[in-house]
Amino acid sequence: MPASTRHITLLISKMSCVNCAANIERVLSRKTDGVARAKVNFATERAEVEYIPSIIGTDEIIAAVRHAGYGAELSDSETDIHNGETAARKAGDRDQLVRFVVGVLLTIPVFSISMGRGFHLFGPWADSPFIGWLLFILTTPVLFYTGWDYYTGGFRSLMNKSANMDVLVAMGASTAYFYSVAVLVIPRLSGHLQFETAAMIVTLIKLGKLLEARAKKKTGAAIHKLMELAPKLATIIEGDIEKTIPVSMVKKGDMIMVRPGERIPVDGKVISGKASVDEAMMTGEPYPVAKGAGDEVVGGTVNLDGMIRFSATRVGKETVLSQIIRLVEQAQGSLPPVQDLADRVAAVFVPVVIAVALITFSIWWTVTGDFVSAMIRMVAVLVIACPCAMGLATPTAVMAGTGKGAEAGVLFKSGAALEAAEKLDVLLMDKTGTITNGRFSVTDVTGAADSKQDVNHLMACAGSVAKNSNHPVAVAVAQKAVQMGLNLPESSDFVEHRGDGVSATIDGKEIRLGRPGWIESLGVDISGVKTRIADLRGKGKTVVVCAYDMHPLSIIALADTVKSGARDAIQGFYNAGLRLIMITGDSSRTAEAVAGQLGIEEVMAGVRPEEKAGVVMSLRDSGHRVGMVGDGINDAPALATADVGFAIGTGTDIAIESGDVVLSGGSLAGVMRAIGISRATMGTVRQNLFWAFCYNIILIPLAAGVLAPFEAVPEFLRQLNPMLAAAAMSLSSISVVTNSLLLYRSKL
Repeated sequence: MPASTRHITLLISKMSCVNCAANIERVLSRKTDGVARAKVNFATERAEVEYIPSIIGTDEIIAAVRHAGYGAELSDSETDIHNGETAARKAGDRDQLVRFVVGVLLTIPVFSISMGRGFHLFGPWADSPFIGWLLFILTTPVLFYTGWDYYTGGFRSLMNKSANMDVLVAMGASTAYFYSVAVLVIPRLSGHLQFETAAMIVTLIKLGKLLEARAKKKTGAAIHKLMELAPKLATIIEGDIEKTIPVSMVKKGDMIMVRPGERIPVDGKVISGKASVDEAMMTGEPYPVAKGAGDEVVGGTVNLDGMIRFSATRVGKETVLSQIIRLVEQAQGSLPPVQDLADRVAAVFVPVVIAVALITFSIWWTVTGDFVSAMIRMVAVLVIACPCAMGLATPTAVMAGTGKGAEAGVLFKSGAALEAAEKLDVLLMDKTGTITNGRFSVTDVTGAADSKQDVNHLMACAGSVAKNSNHPVAVAVAQKAVQMGLNLPESSDFVEHRGDGVSATIDGKEIRLGRPGWIESLGVDISGVKTRIADLRGKGKTVVVCAYDMHPLSIIALADTVKSGARDAIQGFYNAGLRLIMITGDSSRTAEAVAGQLGIEEVMAGVRPEEKAGVVMSLRDSGHRVGMVGDGINDAPALATADVGFAIGTGTDIAIESGDVVLSGGSLAGVMRAIGISRATMGTVRQNLFWAFCYNIILIPLAAGVLAPFEAVPEFLRQLNPMLAAAAMSLSSISVVTNSLLLYRSKL
């Protein structure tokens, strides 16, 4: 039997580029016994690790990461993740900011003096040996304090038999620095000091990393917005006493009171009171939802008016909000298959760049005999190369796209689902609970031909009998009578005739409500209403007859009504170029009636649950990319078989395992939102990867001097200064992250 595994999430620090993430994966997956799988996301700075607890523990896994030279701590999604960054991370951010400030304060005079000397802006004193030593004194802390992370990061990368961005930065800055030191201590070398180059490289790249980190946090802002929805306090009722306690102390069954304007602290069922609740954070829909006794409420939603009391049903990690956050975290931590190309390139990127830099130096020194010029070109190549942009291109877009989706009630479970959704060309949709509301509603009330009573009286009699039954048809009839504001007469001698209908006595007269065939079998003459019954059934409706003292009183038609917005959503699918098929176990008559209302052109009716998956597989085998939209257990096989399974949620059933995308609202519009988010996100991914690859393909040769022979080209491009190279390198990463952030502004 295979050994059972457990899963943990680690918060990783001290990574500088995607190669660091690959290093940690290699250390855990290949060199640490007991680790079954490890995946590290550079953008989210997290590691998802599956391990065998009988072989290794969490402390040993963390120790392995730290031994490799990186920071690691166990993530607790209910504390450090949901409440913001850990104290250790905040301290690390402050440390990096201090290092940068020191670098700026020292680099400014180094740069100013060096440029002044170069342009002869100062007097003879600027060329004295003292100034050279002053530049040395100012530059040294910049390299070995501000830039110390690049040395330690590069060293641990090499110790792990790989090379990352830190190696390139450390090599580039050190080359300029130690050359300058050599010129300073060996006067006969008599070259131009390059201290300003070394200082500017370190300081500019440090600035770029700080801006990059800030932008990366913004791509994950959706998680923090969701965290902020969780109230910190709850008001519970114990007897006649109100107590305000931390939400973490709320237990199942506690009676909770929520006043107007307050957030609902946990999930529960309303016991008393009425209120309008803003559930936009769950469904993406801006319209308030009326809540009363028996209705379910979800933690994090807002009570707009009225006061309600409810019993807590889900607390802590069980709440819908916690499940949503975990789904978003899971999606943001996974990457779509398109990232594989970037990972393969990044694995060999740094060694190739080092080789190109050495070749550049050798060629230029051989051709020109100018050591300094050749060295500057080599440093420019080392510094301008940017593996970070490739590493950030996909994950930052995925973080922004899944965050945008969460705000709209669309929860992607993985990066693979996010990528696959844009490629769909066929969409299968279940009917009941997906296109329709999944429950009966009264649509028509007609008096029998010889009935002299008005509709209100007919419904009052039917509702009086129906209210005693839990059958879906009876419940719908009773609800309709209540909605009409009718006073229901008292009934007695209630009997439920399983599969046929119900009966009771009102004012000494027997009332029967049920199937037309059953009513007729009792001796009631319904010949005068059979045409009407046939017409209603022809429209796919369920029909019941209410008989009063052996005479037909009324005909009541019911149907599983179409969801609000379904027509617009279906038109949106067609406009998006999708082939749409409604697949249902209902009769063809009912299915065709619903399809006719909505303009659905293809219908597959009478399909059993186990056959739905076969339909999906058949379409996939014929070359189609298939999406399946469903809500019930009977849809689970088809949802799991489809390229993308869209699981319709209701806000209280969010953790649907079979689907790849969970739509926390019940609206079909969520499917189109999901496809729109997928298309926008993958478009951004392609833009980012194109920019990242083109940046390196174009600028590395530029730094190597391919334009040097062309005198018409501006001098700064023919001999690229390493300081400009450092700025370009930082800008490349920032531009990729900023492009991903634009997803938050996209309109769905």
